[in-house]
Amino acid sequence: MAIVEKKKPTDYLLSTTHPAGRSKAAFLNRFGFDVSNYENLREALIRHVIAADVETMTETQFGTKYMIEACLEAPDGRQPRIRSVWFIESGQQVPKLVTIAPLPGVCE
Repeated sequence: MAIVEKKKPTDYLLSTTHPAGRSKAAFLNRFGFDVSNYENLREALIRHVIAADVETMTETQFGTKYMIEACLEAPDGRQPRIRSVWFIESGQQVPKLVTIAPLPGVCE
């Protein structure tokens, strides 16, 4: 499994006022995600990390960072491409979402 803490979508990824998150919110809103259905985003991100292959993995003194580039199932039926970053803290086994970034194109 994977962890997407509630505050990540509500206070960051879907926040239209967060300085770093508002551009991500604008991107995600175009595909039917919004703060009123933040659970849809959490579930889609968990499916994304489980189904996709890891692009890069970086070991740090605090744990391991994973980067994934793959499609995200959106409420409107489209599948935008995103890069997601996940982190597994030392001594833990479950990845936590750090952030996402839009990539060009959509999957079919």
